[in-house]
This record gives sequence, C-alpha cells and structure tokens, in this order.
Amino acid sequence: MLLTTFSRAVILSVLLMVGQTSWGATVLVAVAANFSKPMTEIAAEFEKATGHSAKLSFGSSGKFVSQIENGGPFEVLLSADEKGPQRLMDSGLAVSDSQFTYALGRLVLWSAKPGYVDDQGKILTTGGFKHLALADPKLAPYGVAAVEVMKKMGLFEKLQPVFVQGENIAQTLQFVSTSNAELGFVALSQVIENGKIASGSGWIIPGSDYAPIRQGAVLLKKGAANPAAPALLDYLKSAPALAIIEKYGYDLPKK
Repeated sequence: MLLTTFSRAVILSVLLMVGQTSWGATVLVAVAANFSKPMTEIAAEFEKATGHSAKLSFGSSGKFVSQIENGGPFEVLLSADEKGPQRLMDSGLAVSDSQFTYALGRLVLWSAKPGYVDDQGKILTTGGFKHLALADPKLAPYGVAAVEVMKKMGLFEKLQPVFVQGENIAQTLQFVSTSNAELGFVALSQVIENGKIASGSGWIIPGSDYAPIRQGAVLLKKGAANPAAPALLDYLKSAPALAIIEKYGYDLPKK
C-alpha cells in the first residue's frame, strides 16, 4: 500500500524523535589548566562509556569563575581549588551540594634542562638562574603552593626579583619549556609519564611543604538540565577515571 504524504511525514517525525533520544548530549566544561592531559583522556573514555561528549576549555580557575559570574556558557567547572566552586554555590550559580574533590594536585620544581634541578631543590638556595617561573598566586592555586614552598625555605624575598608569572599553570610550563625561564614551579601532571618525570629534571616537592591542592568539581546551574553534565561528574568518580587521574601523578581524595 502506498503511503500518503501525510503518513510519510508522520513516520519521518517519529524516526527523528527516536534518533534524538538515542544521541548523546554535549556538556561544556571549564577545566583548570593543570588537568588538561588527564581530562582529555577522561573525556574520550566518557564518550565511549556513555555516548555523551564533553567540550573542554582549559585555563585559569580564577578567570573561569569570573567568566561564569559574568554569564559564561559553562555547565561544569573542574577547578584547581575548592574556593571557586564554593563561591559559585554561594552565589547561586552552581547546584547546591554538587561540589566534590576530584583530585589532589602535586607541585614540582622543573627545568627543561637534564640534570639542572636536583632531587631536593637545592638549586633554589645555590641560585645561578635569572628567571624562576610560577603561576600567578592571585589566579592559580599552584602559584599559591609555590609561594608557600619558598616561604617555608626562607627564600621568598630573595627570589622574588627573578619571578616570571604565568596567567595559569599552562603558561608557566611554556615559560620553562621554551627556556624563557631556566626553571619553574609547575604541576606534576604536566611533566610526568609512566610514573616519572619524562624529560628535563625536577624536584617533586613533598606534599608536607604546602597546603593540599584540593581540586574541586561542581555542577553549574546552566548544566542542571543537561543529562551529560551530571553524567560527566559521576564518571569522574568511576574506576577508569580515577586510574587516569592517578596515572598523571595526582593523589586521590580519601573517601
């Protein structure tokens, strides 16, 4: 029996509706620069596991919070600290009680030159370098941690004249990797591969030398109705995601 034009239109509409329900959604995610490598891997595995996709933007946690407060389109924030997510919850821009710690960051003093940084960071005392890179402490928690380390060593005032500050930890790494600074404080996740520093030389700074870098995730109000947003946050707590996070040198928060 031949289908009428109306019947064909009805069938086409139904097929389109079925297709739309089977397609995954896309979530817009603001990601702290230090978490770029692991999150890129996690997003790929997330899509395989759920059918949803994550569109990632990397940058300074502080700047992301300001953008979100000014109407930025993000639906999930993966910050380098817990203050930013809490601030967004307090201001009503994030879903209440959705915040959790997804990783504990590790700080490393690193140089692109092999053998340049010793495994105890004594070069900070002996000197001989013209530039020391760190992320801006006003914007980046890794910069705050770097300042803590230098103050604990009694070197902050001495070293301050040679500081080169990056807007975020990615720019800080760029300063060092391009030799615009002989060494700098970066995230371990940026330079680790197979459980060790992949190139150059570095001092993995003991966690006792700085306050824990507790990296907070939060669901933003703009993502509350998007099924991909809470699904991504749930996936961050899954065994496959946690294995990737550990692979990049992060500690996992205690349950």
